[in-house]
Amino acid sequence: MYTIHLVEDEVSLNQLICSYLRREGWNVVSFTDGGEAIAAIGQEPPHLWILDIMLPGLDGYQLIREIRSVHESIPVIFISARDSDLDRINGLELGSDDYLAKPFQTRELIIRVRKLMERVYGGARPAQLMDSPLEQVDYPPYTINRHSRMVTERSGQEVELTAKESDLLLYFVTHAGQVVQREGILNEVWGRDYFGSDRVVDDLIWRLRKKMPALRLETLYGLGYRLVKR
Repeated sequence: MYTIHLVEDEVSLNQLICSYLRREGWNVVSFTDGGEAIAAIGQEPPHLWILDIMLPGLDGYQLIREIRSVHESIPVIFISARDSDLDRINGLELGSDDYLAKPFQTRELIIRVRKLMERVYGGARPAQLMDSPLEQVDYPPYTINRHSRMVTERSGQEVELTAKESDLLLYFVTHAGQVVQREGILNEVWGRDYFGSDRVVDDLIWRLRKKMPALRLETLYGLGYRLVKR
């Protein structure tokens, strides 16, 4: 069973979201302020965090910084009454995987959660993630596990990637040798309903190159990007 941590200070909305999430068969742990939630970051990690931005005590931006300092790859969805391009971009730059502006239909949140879970965990149940044979891709000096999203170097050192960075890496690996455009990356990594600047692509590629310097990722000006085959 997937576990979701929800941080929402509006009690009625918190209860409503919890009810819908649990109907899907997911285990939900809810918090009503940032102070309560931060104590859970160092404990058994969930499969997903859903964070409101405007919270008493620590806000959602502070929380995601704390989450990312401990768990870089856990997916995070922001929900907020502030629906501006700047808030969306700030959330993405801090490592969120999705952003949903209030008011929203609860079913829309459920659909986004389900799609994000499928993308990150491959549609497998938690037990299957541990029991299924490893599906690995070798891109020397890196080994990439499609299911666990773990990337290791030849030395055995793990490369810590966020969920978005993992999505981008797998997209490039799947299309190795092909020229991919920004629009294709946005559709695949952020989804077709993404609304915001395409500069997030450049930022994510820069972060991936920094963490994986041996990745032969070319910029083809006026065309797009290409991962050179090994």
